[in-house]
Amino acid sequence: MTNHSLSHLLRTRRFWPLCVAQACGAFNDNLVKNALVVLALMHAGAAGPVIVASSAGLFILPYVLFSATAGQLADRYDKARLIRVMKVAELALLAVCGFGLWRESIAVLLLVLVALGVQATFFGPLKYGILPDHLREEELVGGNGLIEATTFVAILLGTIAGGGLVLLARGPLLVAGTGLAIGSIGLATAYFIPPAPPEARDISVRWNIVRETIALVAKARSQRGIWLPILAISWFWTVGATILA
Repeated sequence: MTNHSLSHLLRTRRFWPLCVAQACGAFNDNLVKNALVVLALMHAGAAGPVIVASSAGLFILPYVLFSATAGQLADRYDKARLIRVMKVAELALLAVCGFGLWRESIAVLLLVLVALGVQATFFGPLKYGILPDHLREEELVGGNGLIEATTFVAILLGTIAGGGLVLLARGPLLVAGTGLAIGSIGLATAYFIPPAPPEARDISVRWNIVRETIALVAKARSQRGIWLPILAISWFWTVGATILA
């Protein structure tokens, strides 16, 4: 795609609401995580470094546990509707986060971080799976690139904001207010996403997360064209998370 066609895609209702909604979520995930990191180092004493090191793992853990089931849900129901459900859940979690920041409670913030990880796990298959529903075949690579680019910009901004705002006077309240404001924008834009009918209405959503994860990995390993990209992107995120930590 040319730069002109990419900019045009960003202006279409088929794409911009999804792009904004997912970027708001990526921003808030990192806003909360890095505000927690700073508070832990300031107030948790000797346990601070342990909390910092474990926070990234706690956020990623739901991806390991629930990704297979999240994919089944994305195929079973209207993706646009599920995206709105996920954004409502995100806003509710940010309200709880606001309480944790106000009380400067590391325990509450850790629980919120894990819950945001669960929310992000179920959101992931939706934001990628909906692209073929709304984009033409020649737009898919460019659309995926724009989703990735805005995700990383949002991660960067959320990382900076979370660590910087919380150090200011009334910093925890500033972080809470910023998170709720960005979450509200994400929810509002999600209502502009066009419907995306389910791909497989008859699929069974199975909640035995261990069995489903093993089955999904086995199926992916049997298809080289899928398995190698999974290994590549997993390595990318592993290196990135390690360096950031």
